[in-house]
Amino acid sequence: MKRIVLASNNAGKVREFQRLFAPLEIEIVPQGELGVPEAEEPYFTFIENALTKARHAARITGLPALADDSGICVAALGGAPGVFSARFAGEPKSDARNNEKLLTELAGQEDRRAWYYAALVLVRHADDPQPLIADGTCHGYVLEAAHGDGGFGYDPLFLIPHYNRTAAQLTSEEKGLISHRGKALAALIAKLREEGL
Repeated sequence: MKRIVLASNNAGKVREFQRLFAPLEIEIVPQGELGVPEAEEPYFTFIENALTKARHAARITGLPALADDSGICVAALGGAPGVFSARFAGEPKSDARNNEKLLTELAGQEDRRAWYYAALVLVRHADDPQPLIADGTCHGYVLEAAHGDGGFGYDPLFLIPHYNRTAAQLTSEEKGLISHRGKALAALIAKLREEGL
């Protein structure tokens, strides 16, 4: 079985990636288990941040590395919070404070369109000149109040029209079919299969 280091220690992400890569006989190992500290995320685009995290993990471990960067973008805010989604309300990170700030910023706005975006980058080695890049988007609307207690982040505020429910009200199976990360993962796995991996 091949091993890929995941440039994340998020338990939910680790489980999701491990489940989806298992049929390819690829073992996903969280970077913390290999002593890799978190990388800086200094860029304004999801792809640049994901690439930086992947190269960082590959350089330290000598293994192929996979990283993602994702967040919510809101039309009325010019795409914000974007790459700053997790720290929208500052440090320490807080879903509750982030949601509160988003609602404050959108007060009185008629345009509530928003989308979740995920960029995935896989590097075969730290200096890989042709990393595999895949992305996914999930479109919806920001509600004026939270609904549902599943998911995390902005999920209780994010209405998905296809289901007429928030991301926090969906089952993990429903969410996996339409989520930004689920779509990006499917695209990345298709690219890996094309390479015969």
